[in-house]
Amino acid sequence: MISDVKKNTEQKMSKTLETLKADFSKIRTGRAHTGILDHVTVDYYGNPTLISQVANVTLIDARTIGVQPWEKNMVGPVEKAIRDADLGLNPATNGDVIRVPMPMLTEERRRDMIKVVRGEAENAKVAVRNVRRDSNEHLKKLLKDKKVSEDDERRAQDDVQKLTDRFVAEIDKALQVKEADLMAV
Repeated sequence: MISDVKKNTEQKMSKTLETLKADFSKIRTGRAHTGILDHVTVDYYGNPTLISQVANVTLIDARTIGVQPWEKNMVGPVEKAIRDADLGLNPATNGDVIRVPMPMLTEERRRDMIKVVRGEAENAKVAVRNVRRDSNEHLKKLLKDKKVSEDDERRAQDDVQKLTDRFVAEIDKALQVKEADLMAV
């Protein structure tokens, strides 16, 4: 029972960390990143469809994303979807390839992005601490129901705390990497 609680706790905390890293990848730096277009949808024969399902998304160079729709008649709708996605991007069509240049970030914009990134990291830490709280409550319930001894419950709580500390440190590390990435010119 205790091992199930610990395993469940670790799974939830690692999902929180994965979600944070996915969120960080969507926050753009000055460099091009194909993940920026991951959530952009285009009207594909009446169905909202992700761009990655109707086109090949690649990096042309460090500051340009290339989008090549598989069907020639989708070039216009894909370009319009990228422009309307409110990402501050201005795609340009070059034959059947859509070039999406990444605009330079100003110093002020970088500082704003860092504030957003720090907020995301703090939310992830809160989520990890909530998982710890839920696990500790579950362990206390097991103790109350006399399914585990006090010593086992205490040891399990210490293990959950160690897990929490490990994941908070990993969140801090991911935050430092993203901040350095944002401040790189």
